[in-house]
Amino acid sequence: MARAPSPATFAEQRTDETLTRAAGALAALAGAAARLEAELLLEQCSGWSRTSQRAWPERPLDAATATAFAALLGRRLDGEPIAYIRGTQAFWTLELDVTPDTLIPRPETELLVETALARGPAGTATVLDLGTGSGAIALALASERPRWRITATDRSSAALAVARANRDRLGLDVDLVAGDWLGAVATGSCDLILSNPPYIDGDDPHLDQGDLRFEPPGALTPGADGLAAIRAILADTPRCLRPGGWLMVEHGCDQGAAARALFGGAGLVEVATLDDLAGLDRITLGRR
Repeated sequence: MARAPSPATFAEQRTDETLTRAAGALAALAGAAARLEAELLLEQCSGWSRTSQRAWPERPLDAATATAFAALLGRRLDGEPIAYIRGTQAFWTLELDVTPDTLIPRPETELLVETALARGPAGTATVLDLGTGSGAIALALASERPRWRITATDRSSAALAVARANRDRLGLDVDLVAGDWLGAVATGSCDLILSNPPYIDGDDPHLDQGDLRFEPPGALTPGADGLAAIRAILADTPRCLRPGGWLMVEHGCDQGAAARALFGGAGLVEVATLDDLAGLDRITLGRR
């Protein structure tokens, strides 16, 4: 792990030199994104947009900016996700607040949004997002389908507070409810149920690597059985879905076959697994 440069390293240094030095320190951690991450960290502590950083490369960092930048760079070099350092993450067409109480929304989850938009009703619909975290899925859908009545649930009050802040800032219509899966949902009330539940086996070594070390464990793993949350959702899905309604769930890249078997066992039809952009199993869907 690279050692963070001291604040004195950056004081009165040109912007372009600062970014070059920081990108070099980040190279092993961030790879091709090292320069981008350096620019984002500098933007965070200085207020200088990435465009202005490039337009005025000769601008020096004052002592306060140098100190703040070194501190942020140190956090990133310790492995903390840049989304948590900056407090925001882009998802779909939205910029979302995120905290260590929420999972960091990832590009592959946008497949869930795309599929819901393609398969969901064209007009009005009642939609449920289970385990919403920052509200990413529900808010992305609300931004595209204002006629849908969308409810997002989470058992974490801290996560719901983040989702509520995102909803209010974006001005989108989503109901936020404390709850765990489908136990309190009315029979035959949903046209579409979506979830990106915890699905990593509790003993998976990846939980101790990279960004996952910093994310809330309850949003990553349901325990020893990575499919436990999906089983819990499926236990009530046939009761909650209206005839013709869809369930769509994200899961691990090695869980497609198991998910299809569980969906079929719950009585769902038209069951299929869709690949993400990397060609890996990512979501399974089925219809009542």
